[in-house]
Amino acid sequence: MIKQKILVTGGAGFIGGNFVQYAVNKYPNYDIYNLDLLTYAGDLTKHRVIEQQENYNFIKADISNREEIMAIFKKEKIDYIVHFAAESHVDRSITDPEIFVRTNVIGTQVLLDAAREIGVKKFVHVSTDEVYGELDFDPSSFFTEETPLQPNSPYSASKASSDLLVRAYHETYGLPMNITRCSNNYGPYHFPEKLIPLTISRVLNDQKVPVYGDGNNIRDWLHVYDHCAAIDLVLHEGENGHVYNVGGHNEKTNLEVVQTIIKTLGKSEDLIEFVKDRLGHDKRYAIDPTKLERLGWAPTYTFDTGIAQTIQWYLDNKEWWEQIISGEYKNYFEKQYTLKGN
Repeated sequence: MIKQKILVTGGAGFIGGNFVQYAVNKYPNYDIYNLDLLTYAGDLTKHRVIEQQENYNFIKADISNREEIMAIFKKEKIDYIVHFAAESHVDRSITDPEIFVRTNVIGTQVLLDAAREIGVKKFVHVSTDEVYGELDFDPSSFFTEETPLQPNSPYSASKASSDLLVRAYHETYGLPMNITRCSNNYGPYHFPEKLIPLTISRVLNDQKVPVYGDGNNIRDWLHVYDHCAAIDLVLHEGENGHVYNVGGHNEKTNLEVVQTIIKTLGKSEDLIEFVKDRLGHDKRYAIDPTKLERLGWAPTYTFDTGIAQTIQWYLDNKEWWEQIISGEYKNYFEKQYTLKGN
């Protein structure tokens, strides 16, 4: 039997890494290729649990290197692409927008050219709800797949650009594709520059937790395991050319998230320190995932169950995140936030 080959870009990152493990374990009859450049947020230690499995393969490569990517695609004869690889942190995009354009826009275009040349069966492009811009605080308003793209940060602008390229390659060249746009993910192996793992790691170390502005910006939280199941469904059942929103039905203010973590860990809210707000900080994100639910998906985690599982994971895996925050990340954090407690 000829095995189907799925190339997962950014498979050493947070969401891509969880999806690689999900796919390797669920589909022993597929060959899963994890392609990653191993930048600061890429980490292969998470894959020690699967690296000996016959259907797992790792390739170190830069998605914006055309010659390298073309050679890989021709050699391996990839059937499907699930494209996670991206610079993804809004704060870093404000500081250095250029690398976001290079990776997220040029890198996506290189992958699309390679996919078109070898004739892949489907290109699944994993995007973000941030391409829609921001919502007001009206709880009845949601992003749908028809919401116009109005990105407000260099990060979301680069993702919106890549979304439009994927759409254009479908319309112009007939490339089979789907685009997924998710709300904020959380769960195991989340790099500690993002709100939830940053809060957990700092609270455990009795350090001040920076909260932008008044902390009332609202995000819809999606457990990464639910996201992996959604992408799996879209890969296999998604209607060609369609966009699917993936939301967790878990809207929380940033301050509520931080307070929940502090309470769960039995610490004092005195650890919270409000800092100067992020430039262009979107008020609220909220997704209507009805279209995907009609396809057969539903989230299995509430925020309460998901955050409890996530906190426990960080308690059980201190060695993973402690080695990260002791390195280059420490210098980045001190530049990004001005805290009296540092």
